Amino acid sequence: MASKGAELEALIQAPEIVITPGVYDGYSARLVEKAGFRTATISGAGASESRMGWADRGILGFEQNLDNARRIADCCDLLLQADADTGYGNAMNVYFVTRAFEKAGMAAIMIEDQVWPKRCGHMKGKQVIAAEEMVQKVRAAVDARQDKHFVIKARTDAAGPLGLEEAIHRLNLYAEAGADCLFADALLDAESIAKVAKSVPKPLSVNMGLGIRARPTTPLMTPKQLQEIGVAQISYPRLLSTAALMGMTKAMQVFKEEYVGQNKVVDRPDLQVSFDELNDLMGMDFLDEIEQRYTGG
Repeated sequence: MASKGAELEALIQAPEIVITPGVYDGYSARLVEKAGFRTATISGAGASESRMGWADRGILGFEQNLDNARRIADCCDLLLQADADTGYGNAMNVYFVTRAFEKAGMAAIMIEDQVWPKRCGHMKGKQVIAAEEMVQKVRAAVDARQDKHFVIKARTDAAGPLGLEEAIHRLNLYAEAGADCLFADALLDAESIAKVAKSVPKPLSVNMGLGIRARPTTPLMTPKQLQEIGVAQISYPRLLSTAALMGMTKAMQVFKEEYVGQNKVVDRPDLQVSFDELNDLMGMDFLDEIEQRYTGG
């Protein structure tokens, strides 16, 4: 039986582009799996925002991130790709961080070359570490993995602060260091994406920032368009977190204005899933079966 890393590696190497919705908790992971997707990226931003209540500015720490990833892995069979930010230290730290995420059930880990505390790739003010320092982090991640197919994804944020050519240069260095998949974040146009894809020797992954309308960076493109210019994998890290927040915002507005404000009972099935739908998604049938098997309850 192929390992999770081997299965993900095969998907990334295949001709057809891999679509990976972003997940951040049990709800989102189960929804993505129910929709038929095989892999998902764990959104560091989504985890920071939902667990910590703070923007993606390095507030979420290693243990909190790891615990969140482990819990998501425990409730689904998705091939999960962890976001390990900058690796939480130097190359030595990256070694043990990689081991920990692999043991937690991940199929891949992504490490970026930002200065800590990092910030979301679509925020202003990003800075990057020296390329050679990141090379050592990639080497440490490669050496640390116990399954040779566990996917090491190396991300550069250099395009914004240092320019596209530097981003390409760095990705080639990271590929030489052993990265299996490369990720250039916040590229500003389709031509830049195509140039990067043609200039690197390993599969390229990009983000599509659905939900970042007010501050566009990478242009929104379809999977087919991205596949045609050489992209191997595409992630939608904010699709579900922003949709969830929009749904909660609308529900709270109706609750405050109508239920509380007008002192009347308001039931809005269009704003909330039913109790049965929630239980079905959350594995109630399996829990009932387990209870019946062992307790006869």
